[in-house]
Amino acid sequence: MSEDKSRPPLDRPWESGWAPDTTRAPGTRRLWLAGGLALATVTACVTAIAVMDSRPGEPTPSAARPTALSSSAPGGLISFATPSKAGAEKPGGHRAEPSPTPTTSAPSASPSPEPQKKAPKPPKASSTPSTHPKPPSSHGISIRSVNFPDRYWRVRDGSVRLDQIGSGPEQREDATFRRVAGLADSSCYSFTTADGRYLRHRSFVLVANTNDGSSLFRKDATFCPHYWSASGTLTLESVNYPGRFLRHRNFQLRLDPYENSQLYHSDASFQIVSGLG
Repeated sequence: MSEDKSRPPLDRPWESGWAPDTTRAPGTRRLWLAGGLALATVTACVTAIAVMDSRPGEPTPSAARPTALSSSAPGGLISFATPSKAGAEKPGGHRAEPSPTPTTSAPSASPSPEPQKKAPKPPKASSTPSTHPKPPSSHGISIRSVNFPDRYWRVRDGSVRLDQIGSGPEQREDATFRRVAGLADSSCYSFTTADGRYLRHRSFVLVANTNDGSSLFRKDATFCPHYWSASGTLTLESVNYPGRFLRHRNFQLRLDPYENSQLYHSDASFQIVSGLG
């Protein structure tokens, strides 16, 4: 304000013609500086956005993904990796397209592994077992083990075991059987004891039982021969449990699943010889 004019009373400033000097309002320079700085900041931001939008093939910053900084960066920070051109491709584009669902007329794109070869099975039983040599049956037959040639099938306490047979007539009679046509299949065998019982499997154990006339009994008492050679060595397969053969285990005659092993072959191989009784 001018110093040569006395300031009028506050309630009557118009009487002396005095007016406040507005040529230098307080803080004007600082306001201009702040406004200029704000304008420069806005201009720089707009320019940066325009430059980034004008770059071809580059996604906007929102498409960038945060990645962990290297070990040299301060801990706890993340950076946004600039995606390359490959990043603009379709997600999963580096993976091969899935092959169509295979049908019966078109094989699958990747061949299935070659199936394992099945274990060889014993030769099938002959439809006419009479062509194989048979021992005389006028006095019955006995069945001898191949890997224990001094032991024979013998009925003892109702079950059939592989025993050494002495000279006593009772033991020799217990080890003598009659071979007849199979009750469930005439091309196979059934075996009877001296007192008329049949050898049949029960709970997969070979026992001697009286024929009850049932279909189950006929099947349990029927065994089909598989000859290994012309000498008469054979295995006996169950009619109602194909794939299970009579074999001795701990000298007990049982019906066990086939195994492709030397021990199983030996335990399941027998020779039919003239009756001991």
